Amino acid sequence: MAVIKTNSSDVDLLARLMRAEAEGEGQLGMLMVGNVGVNRIRANCLDFKNIRSVRDMVYQRPGGYEAITKSYFYQRARDSERRLARRVINGERQHPASNSLWFFKPYGRCPAQWFNQWNAGRFKAHCFYRPTPVNCNRVYGVY
Repeated sequence: MAVIKTNSSDVDLLARLMRAEAEGEGQLGMLMVGNVGVNRIRANCLDFKNIRSVRDMVYQRPGGYEAITKSYFYQRARDSERRLARRVINGERQHPASNSLWFFKPYGRCPAQWFNQWNAGRFKAHCFYRPTPVNCNRVYGVY
């Protein structure tokens, strides 16, 4: 059961974002990027108020994704990437991204906080950050 409203072009858009942001992190890394994206749509808090669709989330400015500035993002989604996108759209969550709204690739260790948000963990090169339940309880809800 989908946790956000999507159509086939949304699935393709999310799949392309997941690939462009984390292909080097493998399928699990791409799923985590997808988790962050779905969380941003569901959150309606902090930097992500009024983000209601995959398109809103992907192209949000400021605060969106660097990958959309790269030509690789604009290549067609593959079936394998679409399958991964559907998994996160259907509510599959992967720790440490399960409640995260941000991620970045630091030079070195993950800071304990990033822009006042707490580190949820690291997967390969990316550090994931989640809000507190007080600041954004919707990312902690059951899908």
